[in-house]
Amino acid sequence: MARETILAIEDEEDILELISFNLRKEGFQARGAGTGEEALRLARAAPPDLILLDLMLPGIDGLDVCRILKRDVSTRDIPIVMLTAKGEEADIVAGLELGADDYITKPFSPRVLLARVRAVLRRRETVPDDDTASIKAGNIVIDPGRRQVLVDDHPAALTFSEFQILLLLARRAGWVFTRYQIVDAVRGEDYAVTERSVDVHIASLRKKLGSAGDFIETVRGVGYRFKG
Repeated sequence: MARETILAIEDEEDILELISFNLRKEGFQARGAGTGEEALRLARAAPPDLILLDLMLPGIDGLDVCRILKRDVSTRDIPIVMLTAKGEEADIVAGLELGADDYITKPFSPRVLLARVRAVLRRRETVPDDDTASIKAGNIVIDPGRRQVLVDDHPAALTFSEFQILLLLARRAGWVFTRYQIVDAVRGEDYAVTERSVDVHIASLRKKLGSAGDFIETVRGVGYRFKG
């Protein structure tokens, strides 16, 4: 049976060939595009299972491609992994806030690329439809129905906002969330969570989780993720 189709969007021909070769070697169906305009046409004509999107493109750049795809009903659910140059933290944050699922910084190894692709596809398949399903990772259990968190079978006393932040991150283990995304998704009962206070909430959350606090990883210059 045919494997997933990956659309790689990269204007440097040698990099595109390298990506396509390694994807096909691992059994994926690989398609390529060298411009944003071509990428939009291909994605709409036959939506792929995942898109690898270089941010530096001629014509329509990667961020605009991401924005357009996420606004289109026919393509908005396609996972997008951004390819970025080191130091483009602002672009990474912007891309994640537009709906991209992950990012890889250049230069990257084919092994890292394939691992990220598999991880994003796997996360898409394993996201639970039941919002009340418990989440277990190592020595931590998160019960959304009871709004309870157990660490080594002992309850952790979390505030409303701390619980919401932990639940958001844990439900999408491995996904990077920017501070703005956390604020937008969490919103305390009194809207007390702000971008500036997210770091304070995270620090408090880690302290209360004790040994399980290490599950919350800081992605420098971008935000946070839960290591699943």
